Amino acid sequence: MTTAIAYASGKPHIGNTYEIVLADAIARYRRQQGYDVFFQTGTDEHGIKIENKANEAGVTPKEYVDKVAGEIKRIWDLMNTSYDKFIRTTDDDHEKQVAKMFTKMYEQGDIYKDTYEGWYCTPCESFWTESQLVDGKCPDCGRPVTREKEETYFFKMSKYADRLIEHINTHPEFIQPVSRKNEMMNNFLLPGLKDLCVSRSTIKWGIPVEFDNNNVIYVWLDALTNYITGIGYDAEGNSTEQYKKLWPADLHLIGKDIIRFHTIYWPIFLMSLGEPLPKQVFGHPWLLRADDKMSKSRGNVIYADDLVDLFGVDAVRYFVLHEMPFENDGVISWELMVERTNSDLANTLGNLVNRTIAMTNKYFGGVVRDAGVAEAVDDDLKAKVTGTAAAVDAKMEELRIADALTEIFALFKRCNKYIDETEPWILAKDEAKQDRLATVLYNLVESITIGASLLQAFMPETAERIFAQLNTEQRAFEQLDQFGLYPSGNKVTEKPEILFARMDVKEVMEKVAVIEAAQAAAAGAAEADAADGDGDAEAADDVHVELKDEIEYGDFAKLQFVVGEVISCEEVKKSKKLLLFQVKVGDQTRQIVSGIKKWYKPEELVGKKVMVLLNLKPAKLAGLMSEGMLLSAEDPDGNVRLIHPSDEMPAGSEIC
Repeated sequence: MTTAIAYASGKPHIGNTYEIVLADAIARYRRQQGYDVFFQTGTDEHGIKIENKANEAGVTPKEYVDKVAGEIKRIWDLMNTSYDKFIRTTDDDHEKQVAKMFTKMYEQGDIYKDTYEGWYCTPCESFWTESQLVDGKCPDCGRPVTREKEETYFFKMSKYADRLIEHINTHPEFIQPVSRKNEMMNNFLLPGLKDLCVSRSTIKWGIPVEFDNNNVIYVWLDALTNYITGIGYDAEGNSTEQYKKLWPADLHLIGKDIIRFHTIYWPIFLMSLGEPLPKQVFGHPWLLRADDKMSKSRGNVIYADDLVDLFGVDAVRYFVLHEMPFENDGVISWELMVERTNSDLANTLGNLVNRTIAMTNKYFGGVVRDAGVAEAVDDDLKAKVTGTAAAVDAKMEELRIADALTEIFALFKRCNKYIDETEPWILAKDEAKQDRLATVLYNLVESITIGASLLQAFMPETAERIFAQLNTEQRAFEQLDQFGLYPSGNKVTEKPEILFARMDVKEVMEKVAVIEAAQAAAAGAAEADAADGDGDAEAADDVHVELKDEIEYGDFAKLQFVVGEVISCEEVKKSKKLLLFQVKVGDQTRQIVSGIKKWYKPEELVGKKVMVLLNLKPAKLAGLMSEGMLLSAEDPDGNVRLIHPSDEMPAGSEIC
């Protein structure tokens, strides 16, 4: 199984990171079932976009991608993902095989040389015809396109189109969810495929065509073939035993935005090579921030390492897996993270484990004993617990990961209900009911053990911490429908550990404000990155800071910084620099004049949250009264960007 390889243009945000966590949960679950799993991920490192970014950074493209690929791998490792192979498309063996494949396709007549003239989107690495543009922009990302004319090589897509249509129709499991299949058939395949440009002559950062030094291989042909080069494919017929064992892949896990490349171009490339198609391509939805796709240009990016710093790895894994529906986009926010951490992780799971261990220690010195005193209420608990594995497996078979997690937490909720039903603290007061009390606690420990065993694929560190506290090990998958395997007489830990502490949303949002202010300042110092939304903003590291005279805290405390919301914004007609703002601050509105006309259009600021210095003495600018100051960041080149606090913070909130 594979993920899409991450494009090495910048640091991945949590929406990008979701995919590797999703894939890891599937891989761990299949290993738990006894499958021999090979899980591949990696980075896509060629193309004009990276060539441009390297030029802007003043480094070679290889130096640039080495740094970014290292950052991507760091975050994949941070999220505790268990991949078996991390491939880079700059790996020597990959580059050699891609060149061989291109030559093979050319020699058998699938690739031919011609001149391309049309529209090109650099961020998407995609060519478009005039009719495909939407309002003159890229139909995929909405960004500007440029007119390109160059001599390149084309792949004869129509040669294999009918064969691909037949494969999709006879293999309904090939493209999932079904809505993605319908989109590909109706929008691309059935109307007729156009030949695909598979090389570029105007850029240098790519794999050279073996027989034409003026062309490099187009990034999509290069990137997609990683799935076979990474496991030992050889275009000359000398593929490794590993390749023969592992291909075709059981699952390609990708984002819905690149489903076309993986279900049309990639299968056709494989047909050209004479190789079997992957068994399934699953196009997962996006993780949105406030119903919008995350990008640095929108100022709404959340990074995995920031989330981990505040919530921990497994809390973040739980959230992204649980909150992403099967087919529709999911939503993330800092406040929702706090809510889920408190309700699901601290209350439902953490409190259950803590109470069970604490009561076992209090009443029986930590010894877990099945005294065999059963009551009718036990039957319902046992039925729920022993039936959960089958329910989870049914969801996992359909790749409904969020639903599988919900089934596991339903088990934990049933355990909490069982505590309320049996009232161990009441049983403890009656000496004659000690055996019943022991049985109740045994049932809880056994239920938690089974639940934690199922949880391991999704929250591996948490599962291990539970096993350690219960003094047991992960239960074998085939034993998860059996109740009573926890050794009677075993002893739990003396001091139960808090798995997840409850969090205060106000305290979290104060920390978030600091994180987002730093991100906004970095974005202001690297404005070029904001054009595509994927940049790293590393240029801020090189800014020299001239220190001003030190001040006392009392001096700082005199300044009143608050969150404001822009109600209206218009140009000051007599000025080349000034914009006139009406800014809502709590229950009042302030008029503020700011000299940022060069960097903003008034209409793009309406509705935005801004940082306001509220108690600045009013002053007249261009004849207009200004009752405050908007905080901005300025880079060494004089580019200015407003600093935006979190959208979730209400206007008037103190910034401290």
